[in-house]
Amino acid sequence: MDVDAFEFDLPRDRIAERPASPRDAARLLDVDDGFHDRGVGDLPALLSAGDVLVVNDTRVIPARLKGRRGTTAVEVTLHQAAGDGIWRAFARPARKLGAGDRIDFADDLAATVTAKGERGEVTLDFGQSGDDLLVALESRGVMPLPPYIKRAADGDDRDDYQTLFANYPGAVAAPTAGLHFTPALVRALEARGVSIVTVTLHVGAGTFLPVTTDTVEAHRMLPEYGEVTNAAADAVNAARAAGGQVVAVGSTSLRLLECAAADDGTVSPFAGETDLFIVPGYRFRVVDRMLTNFHLPRSTLFMLVAAFAGLARMQAAYVHAIAAGYRFYSYGDACFLRRAEVAS
Repeated sequence: MDVDAFEFDLPRDRIAERPASPRDAARLLDVDDGFHDRGVGDLPALLSAGDVLVVNDTRVIPARLKGRRGTTAVEVTLHQAAGDGIWRAFARPARKLGAGDRIDFADDLAATVTAKGERGEVTLDFGQSGDDLLVALESRGVMPLPPYIKRAADGDDRDDYQTLFANYPGAVAAPTAGLHFTPALVRALEARGVSIVTVTLHVGAGTFLPVTTDTVEAHRMLPEYGEVTNAAADAVNAARAAGGQVVAVGSTSLRLLECAAADDGTVSPFAGETDLFIVPGYRFRVVDRMLTNFHLPRSTLFMLVAAFAGLARMQAAYVHAIAAGYRFYSYGDACFLRRAEVAS
């Protein structure tokens, strides 16, 4: 399938630089048998008792670091843990780095380049344990805002780019659909009889890598580590057995659930890496509805929502959203989608 099928024009002023305040004040486009302009606070009314919301409880680490190799300034963005104290990262300028080079980020934080890959990727050995490294990153790193936010990360982003559910450190990008949740919204969902289940997928920077191939089939996703516990699998299976809908909050939760599901939709515990790439033609097994933000043209995320709700429907939904002034991307508004096979 041609990647050009997922192209669309987006005015620069539609890209959100800051989140809505409060978070659940963001707008919500309900995409069903038409397009209904709502707010995220309306979500409980769109669900029923017995439905289950599945959210990603990964925690974003300050994964962007500035340092020096000798007299050369270097910036790295960590994107995947590869062992105790070892991370794969994207480096700039990668061409000036070689195996054995040392990058100094601070007096108490340095790394050695152990390997180089494609597209500016390097493997770094920080020479310290995972917990000690996380402490150092919290002190020395900055939040890795995606490249389409054209400003430097600041102190507000330490909170803004973290979901209410963030618990397990390891992501280098936020599961952005979860950014819309507040304690008040959670209470309203629980009062409605909707349960909330957590899974963990450590989102990598590969989420934002552009698709550079001409066809969808030629693109390869970078692997990300995910975990579905026994309790989470049991809760999802129980909701399905009782007739409830499974609602994925974001593409990361959806991909992990689909990775852990059998052909009949039964979810099993899972722990490991996934590089599942969902494009039109994919047969969904477990997720019925999806809450997600508005995504980049030609991105793997727009391909995923097109697979879920239908390409023509999502193209029309984005035309509506742009005309109606919805805010796009990580800090933007949200849409609520129904799986195409069960659309009204």
